[in-house]
Amino acid sequence: MNPSYNNIHPKFKFNRFHYNCLDLKELAYSLVKEGKDYEKSIGNFLMDWLDDSDSLIVHTSGSTGVPKAIALKKEHMVNSALATGAFFKMGPGTKALQCLSADHIAGKMMLVRAMVLGWEIDLVEPSSNPLQFTSKNYDFVAMVPMQVQASIPYLNQIGTLIIGGAPISPELKLDLNKVDTRIFETYGMTETITHIAVKELAKGPEDHNFKTLPDVVLSRDDRDCLVIEAPKVSDAVIVTNDVINLISPTEFQWLGRYDNVINSGGVKLIPEQLESKLSILIKSRFFVAGIPDAYLGQKLILVVEGNEDENQLSQDIKSLNTISKYEIPKEIFSVPQFVETASGKVNRADTLRLLNME
Repeated sequence: MNPSYNNIHPKFKFNRFHYNCLDLKELAYSLVKEGKDYEKSIGNFLMDWLDDSDSLIVHTSGSTGVPKAIALKKEHMVNSALATGAFFKMGPGTKALQCLSADHIAGKMMLVRAMVLGWEIDLVEPSSNPLQFTSKNYDFVAMVPMQVQASIPYLNQIGTLIIGGAPISPELKLDLNKVDTRIFETYGMTETITHIAVKELAKGPEDHNFKTLPDVVLSRDDRDCLVIEAPKVSDAVIVTNDVINLISPTEFQWLGRYDNVINSGGVKLIPEQLESKLSILIKSRFFVAGIPDAYLGQKLILVVEGNEDENQLSQDIKSLNTISKYEIPKEIFSVPQFVETASGKVNRADTLRLLNME
């Protein structure tokens, strides 16, 4: 069968049942009319996928800026599914779990992969612990880090797990070293139709480099930010705000976001790198940021969710031998609860506004 958004693979199953195009349209209508909210999201996406248009509208997460609507070609979404299937060797009959919301691109693409590649996909309500009510084994599952953390006791039910949507903390990586599942951290965005590069979480020394999927070529601009040429999933060259160390045209190390870089007295600090070092001390959610300062230009601060003993935390940070004097926050602030985007990511800018810092 020629893979196409006009065709449903004959091996495709949804919740144990085969569906062709006509059956799937009826299912979609039923989910929209009678389903729970997460099922309505599935139904709405399926109706969009099965209509006569060659593209559909999706929304970015808003974690790095204002959420926006963008049009994606269905042909490109099919190509993304094929690349994932080829890279992970997941062909017809692959058993997959849909535990991400179909409101966002990652959830939509799990369905596309199933329809295009002939997977047998089961739907569960998106939650922080999607495996707790099933004993079934799955070949392929996609989760966000929060779900992975809660699912560690059940991860032996998964053959291959991909993690995206947010960085994986060092503590979670250590926990995952004890799991037999093949686990991959992914790099991508809505504009690249989810991942265009992956990094396997090894059981031994960590490999910091992401490697691309087929037909993706990388470069960097004069800001040291990643530039992506992936003609099978995007007509345009994508210039990102991700600061990287480029290893080769198909391999890179992610360092952080250019728009988060702090210039404090002429010293450039990458928050994501510093946050990784601080994570051994701070168990609640936190981030570092730069705020205007008359002397330094930007002053490094630490913002922690919940109630923290700020004086004690400051002393603990100063005792770390992994950070330089420039990486010690000048001030520490506690916030009862961080502001989040619609997809559950921390909205740093809006959280800073709670402190009247931006």
